[in-house]
Amino acid sequence: MTALQYYVADDSHVKYVGRTLFQDHILWLALSGSGIEFTFHGKHLELLLQGDDNAASKDAPIQDKVRIAVLIDGIRVVDDMLTVSEKSYTLIEGTHPKTYHVQVVKLSEAPMSIVGIRQLITDENASLTPAKNKVRRIEFVGDSITCGYGVDDSNLEHTFSTATEDVTKAYAYLTAEALNADYSMVSYSGFGIISGYTDSDEKLADHLVPPYYPVIGFSRGTLRQEQIMGKDWDFANFRSDLIVLNLGTNDDSYCQDKQERQEEFAASYQKFLQEIRRLNPDAVLLCTYGIMNQRLYPYIEKAIDAYKKDTDDANVYSMKFDLYQESDGYVVDYHPGIRTHNKAAWMLVQKIKEIMNW
Repeated sequence: MTALQYYVADDSHVKYVGRTLFQDHILWLALSGSGIEFTFHGKHLELLLQGDDNAASKDAPIQDKVRIAVLIDGIRVVDDMLTVSEKSYTLIEGTHPKTYHVQVVKLSEAPMSIVGIRQLITDENASLTPAKNKVRRIEFVGDSITCGYGVDDSNLEHTFSTATEDVTKAYAYLTAEALNADYSMVSYSGFGIISGYTDSDEKLADHLVPPYYPVIGFSRGTLRQEQIMGKDWDFANFRSDLIVLNLGTNDDSYCQDKQERQEEFAASYQKFLQEIRRLNPDAVLLCTYGIMNQRLYPYIEKAIDAYKKDTDDANVYSMKFDLYQESDGYVVDYHPGIRTHNKAAWMLVQKIKEIMNW
């Protein structure tokens, strides 16, 4: 048998995509769209994944487990739910060495589960080289829309499942692809600025994006009962040219038409802008909203105006998406389908080209 090489997924061999954590020789992925990208030259390539405590647990529902994809030269060759503690995938098996572009992408979101890249195994003469950085860098901060919630399930009677999430079909990923930009996603379904989604009149104050923005990620996925993703994120790892916010959709369920709550939302949105600017001093900020509801848009504009007045920071813009249409199709829990995501991406790309001169 041909001798094999065993690599860990460190940054000398692969490019990190999104916020990741390299710990104890394993690269951990939590957030939607996080992963690795590299050039492989050789005949044989295997990927060994490490599941979290949920992966092999019979008590953990399938809808909370990780969905992962692997693309080779842009073609998806793996699309799988990780339901064991460790799993190996043979990605390439050839008779002659060739050069391939390889991407590993976490399709599902962070709160439910995490996954580790334990090893990349190759033939003895193969090589792994990190993919080159792109000229443009965008960070997307959002909620279920950014995650691609339910995009693979058009049955409105179904409920949330990581199995039907696919961030690569959502507007943010599509925007980055269209602009040939590296991206980072910070997105959590049901989360907001002052309240997560609620179907009562009670504020859901433990489902907020701002507290988790400075850390690698929030996840209930654990390894040997240890939560490992809540460490501080080093913003020097990804200096964004542009940060796109798409928040407020879940807050609207709490704010409704109550002006006092809407004003609280605007004040908290302004504070979040200040925090984002503190951590990203040179990025352009683009505040978007409106795909699923639009009632809070004037309060986002109010927050931006107040922020600009207080800081003299002119690098903040706003954009209201077109409201989605039934004729374009709904998916689980009346979330936007693929056609809506494509329309939203096109609209966002035009706005970004305008303000960034790209």
